[in-house]
Amino acid sequence: MHYVAFFSLLLSLLIGILGGGISIYFLLVNQGEEIKLSYLELCQKLITATVLLSSFILFYALAVKDFSFSYVHDYTDSFLPLFYRLSAFWAGQDGSFLFWLLCIALLGVFFIFTPTYRENLRDREKILFWVFYFLIEAFFLLMLTGPSNPFLKLDPAPVEGRGLNPLLQNVGMIFHPPLLFLGYAGFTLPACLALVFWLEGRYKDWFRPIRNLTVLAWVFLTIGILLGGWWSYMELGWGGYWAWDPVENASLIPWLFATAYLHLSLISRRKKTLYKTSYALIHLSFLSCIFVTFLVRSNVVESLHAFGSTGVGTPLVVFMMVYLGIVILNLFVKVSSKSLDEVWSKSGLLFITSWILIFIGIIIIMGTMWPVISKLWSSSPIGLDAKFYNKVCLPLFVLISIVLFFCFLINWQGSLKSKTLSFVAMLLALGSIGLFYFLGYANLLSLLAIGVSIGLIGTVLFSLFKEKLYKNISFLGVYGLHLGLAILVIGVALSGPFKQEKELILSPQKKVAFSNYELHYEDLVQKEEPGIKIFEAKFKLYKQKKYLGELLPQKRLYAHFEQPFVEVDTYPSLGQEVYISLLGFDEDKNVSIKVSLNPAINWVWIGGSILSLFGLLAVFRKQKI
Repeated sequence: MHYVAFFSLLLSLLIGILGGGISIYFLLVNQGEEIKLSYLELCQKLITATVLLSSFILFYALAVKDFSFSYVHDYTDSFLPLFYRLSAFWAGQDGSFLFWLLCIALLGVFFIFTPTYRENLRDREKILFWVFYFLIEAFFLLMLTGPSNPFLKLDPAPVEGRGLNPLLQNVGMIFHPPLLFLGYAGFTLPACLALVFWLEGRYKDWFRPIRNLTVLAWVFLTIGILLGGWWSYMELGWGGYWAWDPVENASLIPWLFATAYLHLSLISRRKKTLYKTSYALIHLSFLSCIFVTFLVRSNVVESLHAFGSTGVGTPLVVFMMVYLGIVILNLFVKVSSKSLDEVWSKSGLLFITSWILIFIGIIIIMGTMWPVISKLWSSSPIGLDAKFYNKVCLPLFVLISIVLFFCFLINWQGSLKSKTLSFVAMLLALGSIGLFYFLGYANLLSLLAIGVSIGLIGTVLFSLFKEKLYKNISFLGVYGLHLGLAILVIGVALSGPFKQEKELILSPQKKVAFSNYELHYEDLVQKEEPGIKIFEAKFKLYKQKKYLGELLPQKRLYAHFEQPFVEVDTYPSLGQEVYISLLGFDEDKNVSIKVSLNPAINWVWIGGSILSLFGLLAVFRKQKI
């Protein structure tokens, strides 16, 4: 099976090279004769079939615990449940590369049946598209048949595997990486299409055909990032959901550039301007996905999520430099465009929003790479911590919220949509600021974010129902998306600055008061599951003498891992959530715990879910050139 899977990838590589050769032949040699696009489409389908075969073999090996596969041995063991064994497919570098390629291949076949491919592309443009698409697939296949081969054989086969990192044994990690990779892979289609349209001189025609594809990739990436935050909150035990870890930052970078592109391209479509900026941004969105991979797999920066140095850094750098060179050369083309409207207009505010997003992306790139950059003048470089990002980036995110609030109040000409709506929205915003200040939330950035978010919620709901925009599925998606964003911002504004936490040491049958809660420590019990030894502390939670429920934080020891791992427990609430993690214990059952009170934390997940669901609705817009 190892050889079948590996040679299936080799066959995919040969088909990709063949497809690229046929494409170039049609472009350069066979221009006057009939173009057989079916040949190229068949090549893509064959690549997908062969990659699917290799992927199925790896899935099967993981399912049956075939430790003769080096990859299976490195990321599973005989104790691991089936669904975690299967999710180990993308736990390591080699498997995640294969999954990424599988997503690209499947999306390529999907694209063949879309209206964009069938109706908006000329035959020559389809051929040019396949040239670029086959080249990208060939790059991944070269990596998989070279330094990142997931089908290396161990002979003799070990009787046991090393096991999956316990931090990855969480339901969030079953869905978080695949959705991120779907997002990364999804940007391949619009990036290739942008190159095609630009090279064919259709500088003003490419926005609408790639719009839905870009939104779909953006939604996948958004859901992946949100699930990653939820996983971090529930699994790592530190009480938060975003630590500005280098790889967390890296996953945010393509999202920022893609979000900036979506807003800027709206100006380009409607106002016939900023063509080159939009063109550069769609390619930065794709390139930053590759940059993410470079960060995680080249050992450039230290991170909880990093895979270490495995010889793939140089090929990734070469790929990025070549691709960037092609994009830059195309920017020298002279393209006529109209001037931008005044700042106080919808297009002006969207322009400001886009550039703030770009600026934040650049800041995060510089901050993430700072240990590397600072090596130029220091022998002991130091990375930037969360305080830097919070101090620099959070005010800019709040500024975006303010700009978007006003953006929904004015039309494309710069006048107010409705004086009544504007008055009510401002009243909601200012009233909310006053109310939350009175309630004790005296943080300027949080108050501004909460105020404009509540005002934005009112504006969105008014527009959807008063103007009956809900009847148009695309408008419903766009407005609902921003509704979810406003709710998410409120959750972040409250849960971050106003979190309360305390570390405590308790002996059995003792109780402690924390804020308006009372925690009763009952006992510490030991349990066992296959491959796991569990130490579980039992607490009863009271609020103002009223019993709320039982909290059961755990400390777990996994087979093949010496370090103990935390399993947190929470008492969920739409208001203040109680979060408890077991830090340690002794033989007398005295426990050390960390208790956090996280206000409005669940509104982050609620807002994120609304954002993602309505974002999917925004995909359904018929695009014509």
